[in-house]
Amino acid sequence: MESPVGLRERKKAATRQAVHEATLRLTVEHGFDHVTVEAVADAAGISRRTFSNYFTNKEDALLYGEEQHIGALVQAVRDRPAEEPAWTALRAAMAQFAERMAPPEREWAIRTRLALRHPSLLARQLANHAALERDLADAVATRATPSGEPVRPFVLAAAFLASLRIAMRIWIEEDEARGPGAVIGEIMEEMGRRFT
Repeated sequence: MESPVGLRERKKAATRQAVHEATLRLTVEHGFDHVTVEAVADAAGISRRTFSNYFTNKEDALLYGEEQHIGALVQAVRDRPAEEPAWTALRAAMAQFAERMAPPEREWAIRTRLALRHPSLLARQLANHAALERDLADAVATRATPSGEPVRPFVLAAAFLASLRIAMRIWIEEDEARGPGAVIGEIMEEMGRRFT
């Protein structure tokens, strides 16, 4: 028999996911500026109050999927072999993550385009990336680095995230002509010349 805590947590996760998907769908259909929290709550089959129990605003609901991916990416870095150099571990984790999440292109493209057009989303996304930068720095701090300097994990994490940002922008500007993994690999190869 399943514990009530496990069932309750699964229900909460399912509600968060349903609200996120409703926000994404309504944003695609009506545009971000025309989506209200009330409309999202209605589309997800919950009350406005229940929405507030899960998310602060529509930006949080829209970027929830990205936050989940961020957590999975950090875990993928931590799961890499301990002897792997930091930049190699970051690249390999990203490749594994992209393969496991395939095909994420539609949601990535929507989020990237929206963040480029809406300052409130961009600000929230940058806050997510600041938290990710700290988590990634912690994840690579224990790995052997050529310099052994304490600032190096922070530089690696920032460079890694800058690579992802650049790659996503190029991917969108190329009108998604290549898969995002190919663009990410190209940018990370260029950025990594300083870290390998």
